[in-house]
Amino acid sequence: MIQAEKPTTSAGIASMLADCITLTDSVEHLAAIYRTALPFRHIVIDNMFSNALLDNLIGEIPPLEAEHWVHHDDHHTEKYGLRSALELRETGRHLLALLHSAAFLYFLSELTGIWQLLPDPYLQGAGYSLLPEGAKFDVHCDRNTAYETGLVRRLSLIIYLNKRWRHEYGGQFELWNSDGTHCEIVIEPLFNRTVIFEIADHNYHGVPAPISTPDGRSRASFQVYYHTALPPGQNISPHTSLYAPAMYQRKKSLLHRAAKDLMPPVLLRALKGIRLRNMY
Repeated sequence: MIQAEKPTTSAGIASMLADCITLTDSVEHLAAIYRTALPFRHIVIDNMFSNALLDNLIGEIPPLEAEHWVHHDDHHTEKYGLRSALELRETGRHLLALLHSAAFLYFLSELTGIWQLLPDPYLQGAGYSLLPEGAKFDVHCDRNTAYETGLVRRLSLIIYLNKRWRHEYGGQFELWNSDGTHCEIVIEPLFNRTVIFEIADHNYHGVPAPISTPDGRSRASFQVYYHTALPPGQNISPHTSLYAPAMYQRKKSLLHRAAKDLMPPVLLRALKGIRLRNMY
C-alpha cells in the first residue's frame, strides 16, 4: 500500500499555511502542549484565523429558519445545527476548503500524532452551531463514527464566533475527567478562539451552563470533524453521544422531584410500598 508522504519538517508545514493561519508558537511546541494536556488531549489557540475572515463568516450565518437549520431539543441539549454544507456561502466555503486542505491536514497530524486524517465535506453534525438563550449541551463523549461512511471520528475543531462575550453569559466549553464525574477545564467561547480535541469514549465535554445573554443573542461557533479509516482487523461498536453519569443523575433527580410534586399523596405512598416490597 502506498501511503501519503509526510513533509520533512513541521516548519515546512507552518510555512505552507503562513498566508492562511497564525500560530502562537512552533508546531513542535503546540504539539507538546496538545499531547500532554489534561484531562485529555486538546489545545486552545487564539487568533488563529483572520478577524476579517471570521467577521465575514458571521455575516453569512443563515436566518434561524427551518429550511437552514436542524433544531436539536431534548432533555440533554438544545441547539441549532446547520442543515447542510450546501447552506455555506462564499466565506464559509473558503474556510472549509482551508480546513480540508492537504496542508491543514498535515498540520493537524503533526499537532496530534494522528496520520491519514480524512475530512468530512458533507459537514455531518458540523458547520455552524447556535445555542440560543437558555440552551445548553450536557456533558458527553462524541459519537465515534461518521453517520453513513463508517469512518472513525478522531478530532473535533471548533472556532468560536462570539464577540464581546462575558463569563456571566454562560455557554462555557467544559472538559471533564475520564469517568464523567467532575469538570477539570473551563474554556470561554471567545471570538477567534479555536479548540482542537481528540474524540474518544472517555473524553467527556459539553456546554452545561445555559446561555443567558442580556440581548437574547445566541452562542455561535463553526465546527468540523476529522476521521480515519478503521484499521484492518479492528472492530468498533458505533454509538451516538454518551452522556456523563452526572447528567443522567441530574435528569433522574429532576424527574423524581417533579413526580413527587405532581403525584397525589395517596398514590405516592402506594408506589413507595410497591418499591419497598420489590427490594426484598
